[in-house]
Amino acid sequence: MSWDAVKIGVVSISDRASSGVYEDKGLPALQDWLGRAVRNPITWVPRLIPDERPGIAQTLRDLVDTEGCHLVLTTGGTGPALRDVTPEATLDVADKEMPGFGEQMRQISLRFVPTAILSRQTAVIRKQALILNLPGQPKSIAETLEGLKDADGKTVVPGIFAAIPYCIDLIGGPYIETDTAVCAAFRPKSAIRAVKPGG
Repeated sequence: MSWDAVKIGVVSISDRASSGVYEDKGLPALQDWLGRAVRNPITWVPRLIPDERPGIAQTLRDLVDTEGCHLVLTTGGTGPALRDVTPEATLDVADKEMPGFGEQMRQISLRFVPTAILSRQTAVIRKQALILNLPGQPKSIAETLEGLKDADGKTVVPGIFAAIPYCIDLIGGPYIETDTAVCAAFRPKSAIRAVKPGG
């Protein structure tokens, strides 16, 4: 059996980066971490867009409904500022809300800064895809996905990506394998498949 192909949408939401005022760091950060963590062949569908609620919602619809992405990760636009509308746009396209992801992201970020409580990241399911709002900073993206480890490499706070492969299993998506050195996916024993490369 070979590893399933997976299609991942990555969306950086920033007025200034999308207009060329400064270089976008969100898309490279998402692709770097996921490229190391996921062992499946990945097709990337990147988007760099401004902080406009209708445009964000339409981008998310397109990535799921037209492009067929199994997983969509956004970065940016999740704070309390007037232009921060990513969570609202994400909820606009939701079939189901998955609030546990946002709760865990804030738990991780609170280990570093008290202002993590101002973050409004959320996650939703649309059809057979999981859509997640991540923080805007590359360092925070990696921390929330991977979790926190102590000096011996033991997990102190689990990252959110550990739960993502099983969530995608449950909604009918591809079976995602991870590199355990980066992030060990957690599945109940009954849901684990023996997957070998090559086919």
